[in-house]
Amino acid sequence: MSVPYRIVFMGTPEFAVPSLQALIDHGENVVAVVSQPDRPKGRGRKLAPTPVKEVALAHGIPVLQPTKIRTPEFLEEMRAFNADLFVVTAYGRILPGPLLNLPPLGTINVHGSLLPKYRGAAPVQWAILRGESETGITIMQMDEGMDTGDILLPRSMAITPEDTAATLAVKMAALGGQALVEALELLKAGTLPRQQQDDSKATDAPLLTKEMGAIDWSKSAQELSCQLRGLDPWPTAHGSLNNEIIRLFAPVVVEATVAEPPGTVIRADKAGLLVATGKGLLQVGELQREGGKRLPAADFLRGHPLTPGSRFTP
Repeated sequence: MSVPYRIVFMGTPEFAVPSLQALIDHGENVVAVVSQPDRPKGRGRKLAPTPVKEVALAHGIPVLQPTKIRTPEFLEEMRAFNADLFVVTAYGRILPGPLLNLPPLGTINVHGSLLPKYRGAAPVQWAILRGESETGITIMQMDEGMDTGDILLPRSMAITPEDTAATLAVKMAALGGQALVEALELLKAGTLPRQQQDDSKATDAPLLTKEMGAIDWSKSAQELSCQLRGLDPWPTAHGSLNNEIIRLFAPVVVEATVAEPPGTVIRADKAGLLVATGKGLLQVGELQREGGKRLPAADFLRGHPLTPGSRFTP
């Protein structure tokens, strides 16, 4: 077995957990974990540990949760761990150059896209929003740019027509852990390739906004399916019907010639909700009223009947 690296892992949400767990299971020496500060959660607004912190503490790994990382004090604290390598997965902050370059092997990142496509904070969501059929994980060498460092190991995977940002993230997180371990083994063997990114092929994946949820029914059913799935679970896609905001999930594209104006309810029964779009029909499998629960269409319509011919408005 190869000699384990001394690693400081930096990550915060659930997406980062498989990367940390993979390092632990592979026998690497994770000497510390850096995560975002605990945040209030739930109705009681009690401080809750990050998912990465929970895993680290369960394995007896020291956890740092600095409020500021661009200080000489934090740099010295990190230097004291004498790490060979820093590994970052969805930590949530841009790291300064002196920190990135502190360990002898630098800092590598588990990024949720096939770089140089979808650089930024929401690569999983934007791959669905843009209608991609494929995405993946890139193990990259971090520099001070926004996901601009050299590509070390890309691993691709398909996006299915049913994938949402939530379901795809789970699968990608697992792939990230596998790719990370594979990259470390190649690094130890001195055979890890390194390729500079082609900036001319780069696309951005900025943070999502609530405003992105408004549905324009004049778009095609395929485009709207991408919107509903890419914004699930946040900020979610929504339309207004009878002066009420309704959130829509679990879309299926139905190829059909449409005579009714976009946004018109074609059918609303136990089979689901069928709505006319600019091209084709959109079948909606789950719905949610403001302040209500997310329900299967049949259950929603049983309590809130909708009339065929009624129309969603912008």
